[in-house]
Amino acid sequence: MTTVIGEKAPDFTLTSTNGEKVALADFKGKHVVLYFYPKDMTPGCTTEACDFRDQHEKFEELDAVVIGVSPDPIESHAKFIDKHGLPFLLLADEDHEAAELYAVWKLKKNFGKEYMGIERSTFLINKEGVLVKEWRKVKVEGHVEAALQFLKDHI
Repeated sequence: MTTVIGEKAPDFTLTSTNGEKVALADFKGKHVVLYFYPKDMTPGCTTEACDFRDQHEKFEELDAVVIGVSPDPIESHAKFIDKHGLPFLLLADEDHEAAELYAVWKLKKNFGKEYMGIERSTFLINKEGVLVKEWRKVKVEGHVEAALQFLKDHI
């Protein structure tokens, strides 16, 4: 499956850190900043999560919710949230169901080893559930500000 700007964003249901099942469709009527990241507690993912945390009120003012998704289990997400005071939902995608829907489950290479993992990516979905912007192969520095600016400029 691939995502297409201007078309309905693929829906999914995953378990949230509060133990509840959360579907993308639950957020109809709000903008959704859906970001996929490789792993809790790693340097780049921590920086990105803390950047979203620090801008969280600005996203809320624009009627947007931030949702983070990684293959980590709920227990790992709970520790990540507690350690860094993250005010948004993290969803466990242990079977990489959502990651595959958004084509971010990729073959990666690190220090000569190949493995499957998340390609850091962010998707902006409007209040009607339509994908309006995607950022793939995200570089953490400045990314959250760019996403916030795009939202300000296009709502």
